Amino acid sequence: MSEDFLIGTYTQKNSQGIYAVTLNSTQGCLENVRLVAKSEKPAYLQVDSCKHLFAIKQNGKQGGVAAYQLKDGQASLINEVLGAGAPPAYVGIDEQRHLLFSANYHTAKINVFRINEDGSLTLTDSVTHQGMTGPRPEQQDGPHCHYADLTPDGRLIVCDLGMDLLVVYDISDDGKLTAASRYHCESGFGARHLAFHPNSQVLYVLGELSSKLTVLAYHAQDASFKPLQTIATIPSSWTSHNGAAAIHITKDGRFVYVSNRGEDTIAVFAVQNDFSLKHIQSISTEGSFPRDFELSSDEKFLLAGNQNSDSLALYQRNDQTGLLKKLQQNVTCPEPVCIKRWP
Repeated sequence: MSEDFLIGTYTQKNSQGIYAVTLNSTQGCLENVRLVAKSEKPAYLQVDSCKHLFAIKQNGKQGGVAAYQLKDGQASLINEVLGAGAPPAYVGIDEQRHLLFSANYHTAKINVFRINEDGSLTLTDSVTHQGMTGPRPEQQDGPHCHYADLTPDGRLIVCDLGMDLLVVYDISDDGKLTAASRYHCESGFGARHLAFHPNSQVLYVLGELSSKLTVLAYHAQDASFKPLQTIATIPSSWTSHNGAAAIHITKDGRFVYVSNRGEDTIAVFAVQNDFSLKHIQSISTEGSFPRDFELSSDEKFLLAGNQNSDSLALYQRNDQTGLLKKLQQNVTCPEPVCIKRWP
């Protein structure tokens, strides 16, 4: 048995664009890292059920998003929508309404795109965040949108790292945004990414700057939140720099996984009966700066990408205990920063 994964990269050293890797689940190893599309800084990816690939795109002093068709092991460019300035940090997708969202860390903009029938993109709306920011002058010098994706009830939720803020928007069928609610995390939290529990009523918000997870109850009636717990992703004895990065929750809602850049670990949390979290493991990614990771479709394996050491690591996951066991390390891949399952 095998499964393919797409890998978004930075292109600051040797990377040429978007790569793929095959998980050989029978042998328990990663193999055949290969280039599938040349592109500049495709740092985040999304895929849909029609095998369209959407990626962050940079072209010189312009940034935006690009659409590709996945076919015969390659990604062929359909179109790109670029504008002046740095590219976004994240792309999210709404397949039901055929919409794509981008969150731009540098410009504080949330853009909405129509996904046309051929997979091409057309800009439909743009919102810019403004307002008070957090206490860390280097990372919170202004609003910094780092995540924009759907809530279970079909709204758009945005993480603003600069403002320590979650913003929820209602989305019209023609791709227009209207603010519905705001939630302020603790000062200096640095909201980066989040994951909803399968019950749609609880979410786990990851703070990059604080290296903490906040558990929130979500009330769909008015898009409001209630804090339940905040827990660290690193031990109190860790005093060097750390930036929490990616978060995933298992389909059964029993375990949450987080990557730590600095401690260079995957932290594992068990979801308790009240949806709070208990830390049960931290395991080395055997490399430097694990920005992202992904679970296999059967959730028996976890792939981690180490950006600074140009490497991938593979783990076996125990679906009963949630614990990870290292199978493979130092699989060469240039500047991996995003991992997605190939549809």
